[in-house]
Formats: sequence, C-alpha cells, structure tokens
Amino acid sequence: MIGGPLVAVATWRGSHRDRPSVTLYGWFAVWGWLLYSFNPSVPLLAREMGVSNAVAGLHGTAIAGGAILAAALTPRLVTRFGRQATLVAAGPMVAVGTLALVTGRGIAWTLTAVLVLASGAIVAVSAAQAGLAMRHGARSSASLTEAAGVGSTVGLFGPLAVGAGVAVGWGWRPAVGVTAVFALATAFAIARLPARGPLVRPVRRDRALVEPGGARRPATARTRATGQVDSSRRLPGSSRFYLAALVAAIALETATTFWSTDLLIEHSGAGPGIAAAAVAGLVAGMSAIRFVVGPLSLRIAPVHLLAVSFGVAVVGWSVLWTATTPPVAFAGLVLAGLGYGAQYPLAISLFLVAARGATDRAQARATLAGGLAFGIAPFVLGALADGVGTHTAFLFVPVLAVLGAAAALAGSRSARRELARQDLDVRAGTGRG
Repeated sequence: MIGGPLVAVATWRGSHRDRPSVTLYGWFAVWGWLLYSFNPSVPLLAREMGVSNAVAGLHGTAIAGGAILAAALTPRLVTRFGRQATLVAAGPMVAVGTLALVTGRGIAWTLTAVLVLASGAIVAVSAAQAGLAMRHGARSSASLTEAAGVGSTVGLFGPLAVGAGVAVGWGWRPAVGVTAVFALATAFAIARLPARGPLVRPVRRDRALVEPGGARRPATARTRATGQVDSSRRLPGSSRFYLAALVAAIALETATTFWSTDLLIEHSGAGPGIAAAAVAGLVAGMSAIRFVVGPLSLRIAPVHLLAVSFGVAVVGWSVLWTATTPPVAFAGLVLAGLGYGAQYPLAISLFLVAARGATDRAQARATLAGGLAFGIAPFVLGALADGVGTHTAFLFVPVLAVLGAAAALAGSRSARRELARQDLDVRAGTGRG
C-alpha cells in the first residue's frame, strides 16, 4: 500500500523527483498513516477505556513530548551519525512504539507508547524535511508540498481502515498497527540508497535564493562554494510570523482530526464507524490540493496561497459545523481539507527558506513549536468539549484560521521590509566602494 504512491510519484517528471527525494517521501507516508489512523481513533479509545475527552486528548500532548525530544535530538543525530543513519534508526523505534500502543490496555501505557513512536517518527520526518529543503533550495515548496501530498494520500486509507475495523468488530487497533510495517519498510528502503545528496550534505541546485515573500536575491560566493547560506546569521524577523502560521496550521489539522469523529457522532447522528471513516474526507481534500499547490507555488507567491488556504478552511468548517446529516458533514470535511492541505507544507517551506541556510536549526525550532501546538490544541478542544459540548467547542477552529492568515500576511510584509533594507545596505556599500 505504501509502495504504490511512491512508485507513482517516482514516474512523474520533475527536477525535484529524483530517487533520494522520492524515497524520503516514505517517512511522510508513514507519518500520514499514523496520524490519520490514530487521531480519529482517539474518541473510540476514550470510550473503550472510560476516560474523558480531555484525558484522551493527552495523547496529543504525548506527541508534543515526542516533538520536543525530536527537536533536541534531530540536529545532533544528523550531525553525529548522518542523515541516512538517523532515518534508518527511526524505523525500529516507531515499530516498537506502535506495537506497544496497540497492545496497551491502560491510558498510562498508551500515552507512553505514543511518546516513543512519536519521537521516532518526528525525528525521521524532521530529518527528511530538512534534507528535501536543502536539496531543492528555492524549489523546496514544490518538493515539500508533494511529500506532504504523498503522506496524506497514503493516510487517506487510515480512517477507512479504522472504520472498517470497527464495523467488523476488530476495533481501531489493527489499522493503527500497520504503521509498524510501513516504518520498517521505509527504513529498509532508505538504507539501500547511495550515501550522497540530502542524506549526507545539502546540494543547492539554484544559484539564487527566494525570499519568503517570493522575491529573489542572488547567492553569495560562499553559497556557491559550499551549497549553503551563511548559517551563522540569526533567523530574520519574518520567520517569527511564518512560524506562527505553521503553528496555527498544525493546531487546526490536529484538533479537527482528533475530534471531528466526536462532532459527527454528536451533531450529525453518524455511528462510530461511519464517523471515524468520514475523516477520510478531510484527508482526501488535503491530498488533492497538495498535488495542485506544489506546482502552483512555483508560479504564485507561496505566502498568498497560504493566506487563501486559511480562508478556504473557514468555509469548510462552516459547512461541517452546521451539518446535521453525515453526507453534508462529509462534504464539509472535504472542503476544509482543501484548505488544510496547503497550510502545513507552504508554511514550513516559507519558514525554512526564511532561515537562509540554517535549515536544520530552523527545522528543530519548527518541530518544537509544532509539537507544542500538536499537544495543546487537541487537549484544549477536548476540554472545551467536556464543558460545552463538541459542537460549541469547534468554534475554536475558525479563530485559529484567522490568526494563521494574519500571521502569514504579516510575515510577507516583514520579508519585504527586510529585502528593502538589504537593498539599501548593498547600495550604500557600493557607494562607499
């Protein structure tokens, strides 16, 4: 199942679809399957174990703990052992954590298992993501969006597998357990790659860099010589806004995938199996838009696409939130997915390009911030649902979307000011010379 999308991607033409890059997509597929099979299972786990939504939402907090560990470990592991070894070692770690999760019968056990498997998976995705960004440079928005599209395409089958498992009486565990198989298969595929390119050192194909707002600036002599931008410089101010947009995107997606199952059960009258499977509509929308936005981001400034995507998410939320029947709720999820799908890959590519060469350091910061969003958003929405009901709690979603759009636009303005200051400095230096 994981091989099909990867083989299909490998056959497409494009400078960003070489063998190492496509193989790195495998970790996005593993992460996609894990997220979209486990997240819709959380309400089912809560009912099975007799715990509140807030307590069940602590699984998101466990994922956040894994992200914090990954943010600290990934740069060190990549520096000490290399990108390839790091990506390979993550496979067994994810497999062990997954098996512990699906065999656990108590909340303490499942929370610990999620911490372990999330640590391994996020280390792998972070290392793969930074490798793709460094390999493709100015065209990284296309490769990162496509990688995310592969992940959500594979993940599309996760909610369907959970729904089918519930329908036949197997529960959610077998579908989530497939993550272990995918992780080991991906680690094996990466181990067979030649140790070059993004697995060992960055390869900058472009001789010019793209500023976060879409403007281009020339590469320096050091960039041309080493394939990197000067990483000793501090991250620019615009990166703060892009990081905020990234956090909003992660919080939106996580909160919705965790609790939309419960929303459908409460407000549309769907049964547990149908409600869990309906999350596939969200993932289908995300997958479809990612394969469109990737090439489009090479023609339209990514920041403009990002701002629009938050607006589309609000439209989809409004359909979902007002739906009283499963088909209409499913349509709302698909529409929301068209917005959600563009947000993370565009936001992370803008943030990593804004880092100007300090890619692994910026990736670690994004991993940490995103992990906190992953941990806080499901817990907050779950706690709100315990107090006022899931339907009312979902008002949390459009607030996040508005904040994300505002952050993206603020980042664009900040990037333009930074570029203008650089131009003035260059002219002043030329005048003195």
